[in-house]
Amino acid sequence: MSPTKIFLVAGEESGDQLGAKLMAALRRRLPDVVFSGVGGHAMAAEGLTSLFPLADIAVMGFSAVIARLPMLLRRIDETAAAVIADRPDALVIIDSPDFTHRVAKRVRRARPDLPIIDYVSPTVWAWRPGRARKMRAYVDHLLALLPFEPAAHARLGGPPCSYVGHPLVERLGELRPAPGERAEPGSGEATVLVMPGSRRSEVTRLLPVFGETVARVTQASASPLTWILPAVPHVAALIEEGVAAWPVKPQIVFGEAAKYAAFRRATAALAASGTVTLELALAAVPTVVAYKVSRLEVQARHFITVKHASLPNIILDEPALPELLQWNCTPEKLMAALLPLIEDTPERRAQLAAFAGVAEAMSIGTDRPSERAAAIVAGMIATKKGP
Repeated sequence: MSPTKIFLVAGEESGDQLGAKLMAALRRRLPDVVFSGVGGHAMAAEGLTSLFPLADIAVMGFSAVIARLPMLLRRIDETAAAVIADRPDALVIIDSPDFTHRVAKRVRRARPDLPIIDYVSPTVWAWRPGRARKMRAYVDHLLALLPFEPAAHARLGGPPCSYVGHPLVERLGELRPAPGERAEPGSGEATVLVMPGSRRSEVTRLLPVFGETVARVTQASASPLTWILPAVPHVAALIEEGVAAWPVKPQIVFGEAAKYAAFRRATAALAASGTVTLELALAAVPTVVAYKVSRLEVQARHFITVKHASLPNIILDEPALPELLQWNCTPEKLMAALLPLIEDTPERRAQLAAFAGVAEAMSIGTDRPSERAAAIVAGMIATKKGP
């Protein structure tokens, strides 16, 4: 009997991590499985020999994409051709829709019988909802990381969609404090996180207003404060340069282990809108959400179809976390929202209660997201192969 062949295509580091866990879970279900495709270091550790380095396609930002466009188009052609030539039993595309969906469309035209599974939904529930219906033409099943996404795709006419769980639900032990690790509000010095984002554009826009907010909150707080800024390496120099001008300087820490250690200590947080707000909610750290965009991006707000900006608020469908965006993202307003979260106040208790709802909505019991995802992929292959 021939081995089960699965072709996987990831487009950036987060997809590489998802792909590696999926490969390990698939191998437990399908011992004869053979993998090929595009991935990074994590997928290589699981046995994948990538067609080309992930760095060739892992680009962010409009100007960066334009500069690399010839390379990206060539890699799309090469990847689609490799899938068609390899004749796998399934194609799994992982996030990075600008790249992976173009590959899937070309493969579908050449191999209409090949099961195509998309791991991570594009944000059709927030932006360009018409993409959901178009995906039905080249995606057979969608594996969602967020609990509201299956209903969103059903409403928008998207492909069949299953919530398999977010990778963060496997890391609650790292996110949540052990007894005594997080000080009770009002018991002495409080630790407050400052998280200005991971993209150069958002860091550049938020650092000045965050710096002034830190100074004002420090002066007004009833408790002495320790400020910690977890940073990612590719914006480290930008952050260090910006923080040098702050009147009150935070401790800058690097790496995921240091970030999660800070989460376990934290009393409250000031954070850019993004996945980090979901991490903070699962860690039960009361948070003020802030964001600023360019003038061009402000015009795009007319096309955004969600009421809330942060993932915890979207999951709950209520403004549990204060969101101070664009013109409301000022030191005065950020200070007014953050100060009550440092002490034992109704505002802090309300957020903690809301976080329990976020955790409940995201729970998948004792399952692991990668195992749930692997079960669906293996099931689709079995259905295609038949008895």
